[in-house]
Amino acid sequence: MSVRLFLFVQFEFPWELGPPDGRYLLRAPGSDEPEHVVVLATLGAARRSGLGGGGRPRARRRAVPVEPEAPPTAVPVARATVVDPVSLAADQQARAWLKDFDNERDVGAAAAVLNRVLYLHRIACADPYIHEVSPAQALAIRAGWGEGVQVADGHWLEALDLPSIGKGQVPGRWPGGRRYSAALRTGERLAQLLGGRAEPLACEELTLRARLDLDQRRVRHAAIELATAYNAALPELHAEERGDLAVRIAELEELAPAVQEQRRAALDDSAQEPSEEVVRHALERLEAALRARTATGLG
Repeated sequence: MSVRLFLFVQFEFPWELGPPDGRYLLRAPGSDEPEHVVVLATLGAARRSGLGGGGRPRARRRAVPVEPEAPPTAVPVARATVVDPVSLAADQQARAWLKDFDNERDVGAAAAVLNRVLYLHRIACADPYIHEVSPAQALAIRAGWGEGVQVADGHWLEALDLPSIGKGQVPGRWPGGRRYSAALRTGERLAQLLGGRAEPLACEELTLRARLDLDQRRVRHAAIELATAYNAALPELHAEERGDLAVRIAELEELAPAVQEQRRAALDDSAQEPSEEVVRHALERLEAALRARTATGLG
């Protein structure tokens, strides 16, 4: 009898992801066919004892004395293995897949699958502190293949250790196809915010939330968040009276009606789905305006 082989992409993160260890089967809405299997396991330090629902620690019964200069607490490592449930019959096929593996495309696709599990777990346990992950945060990323039992236990017959963003690599395109770049003047901006010499705009956080939703292909969520971000951004940017931003603000004002139309489509189940293209373009223009706002400092 031929051995069935399974392809996988595996991540390791230096924190608990949230869902309990185990195997999670993902299907498309309305389909009985499995799309992916995600296997979660905790390595290294044991999971914190006394965890309540959603991974929250229960309160201690009493305080515990600690020695001066106590060693740092060991942290658990979460291993997430994203498995293609369609098996292969020959190792030549698996080796060909691994040879043609596209780090940018295939790692991003696997991260999107893992993030769907985390998103749905956040909803299921109503815990807002469970969050999606980025491949750039991973301690290790691997791609490979193995037999079913092996892969289900996080092991393999053959695998590659892939380069990670943030370890001397040039940032690539992750879910959403956007090439990530550092925010402008990050260190200076952080010092201003921490020192009380500047306040974040409400639209900045709302824009980040819209970006996360869009990158995770939650277009309806992104459309709603983006409309709220625009509602906050226009009066906030006008109030600063920045002549150098006048053209960008005018552009946002022109885009605002289309953004609100996408919000209405997202909220009306009987209407057409919001346009990802429209939402993406309007979000990128808002992000560009916010980058330009801090490009020369805020004084």
